[in-house]
Amino acid sequence: MKIRIYLIIILLYYVSPVFPQAQKGAGSGDPFISFVETEYNFGTVKSGVEAIHYFVFSNTGSDPLVISNVRASCGCVVPGWPKIPVENGKTDSLRVEYDTRIKGAFDKTVSVYTNDARGMTELRIKGNVVKGKQVP
Repeated sequence: MKIRIYLIIILLYYVSPVFPQAQKGAGSGDPFISFVETEYNFGTVKSGVEAIHYFVFSNTGSDPLVISNVRASCGCVVPGWPKIPVENGKTDSLRVEYDTRIKGAFDKTVSVYTNDARGMTELRIKGNVVKGKQVP
């Protein structure tokens, strides 16, 4: 019986508006990463041409946002991100480059790990690399 009461109290703590510290998100005092877009389609790209996109984001929380790691779904995607905290209200970008030496359609994900309450945000890039004259 005591365990059941304890579990109910814990559940109420995380779902009840009576406890505002349990409510996390934009404007609540924590960092909060807000991307302008979370998906980008390169369309058709010729082999050997750069395929780079910058995912623009803002910290809409009130504490500094830290991107601790960014992982791509394969080695054909190279991400780059700010290594210093992004202050509240500031905007920055995350660079994603696809290796166009690999021909064919692609649909890849990039996982962005932050100190945001959600912990991880997923970005997606798509496109199709076709044979093209490669510049030396």
